[in-house]
Amino acid sequence: MDYQLNIYCQTNALSELRAFLQKTFASLHLSDMDQHQITLAVEEVCANLIIHSHQCNGQDQIELKVKKLAGKLIVEIKDRGQAFNMLDYEVPDLNHVKGSKRKGGLGIILVKKIMDEIEFESSKGINTCRLIKWFRS
Repeated sequence: MDYQLNIYCQTNALSELRAFLQKTFASLHLSDMDQHQITLAVEEVCANLIIHSHQCNGQDQIELKVKKLAGKLIVEIKDRGQAFNMLDYEVPDLNHVKGSKRKGGLGIILVKKIMDEIEFESSKGINTCRLIKWFRS
């Protein structure tokens, strides 16, 4: 079964996203730990899209789909903003980030640590990021 949500590109939509994910993951019987970690990863990607790709433009939308297949969960995030391929992202030197005392810059590291696979594609103005979590029994 697929679960779907469209949110507007405003930071206050992140609470709607969290509520949707909480309800969806509970119905999929994910562990509390998996629910919290995957929610954190999805929220990080969506927040980055809202802030950096869409500049909080409330006219733009992000489409989110959640699918649970045998042994894995796929979260697909689509938007029409400025493309950012997190697979090309180079991890900053953590000592430099710490020393510069700037906010942010570590979210993508977190997403890569939480999720087992990340896929990115951009075609005809639509960017798709797939976050995949494998469940081993």
